[in-house]
Amino acid sequence: MSSTPAGRPPKSTGGFGRVANAARYSLQGLRAAFQHEAAFRQELALCVVLVPLALWLPFSALERVLLIGSLLIVLITELLNSAIEALADLISTQAHPLAGRAKDLGSAAVMVALALALLTWVGIGAPVIIGLLLQ
Repeated sequence: MSSTPAGRPPKSTGGFGRVANAARYSLQGLRAAFQHEAAFRQELALCVVLVPLALWLPFSALERVLLIGSLLIVLITELLNSAIEALADLISTQAHPLAGRAKDLGSAAVMVALALALLTWVGIGAPVIIGLLLQ
């Protein structure tokens, strides 16, 4: 007897049905992150500003990939951190050292991803932006 998550059909063996289900669950996850996670909304707002900037300013294709990729890494890390926090809260609402450690490690991962994005944008973006301002 197989059990499936509440409200979800059993996993398909493959094909388009699997891809369609995966896409639907992914969109549900993005929607949940947007609705319930303030940090995700803030980081997404940062992307809304910086991605068009990366596309508009005179960067090479590789520089654009690095600039936008660093922002996507922040979003990916935030999604994983939010998943860890949700699972820790599901298991118990009482304080537990291991749950606290898991949440702290997830938060640290987001901080490292943000540092990577900052270094990427300062290293690649700042010289181009400063050069344009001084023209």
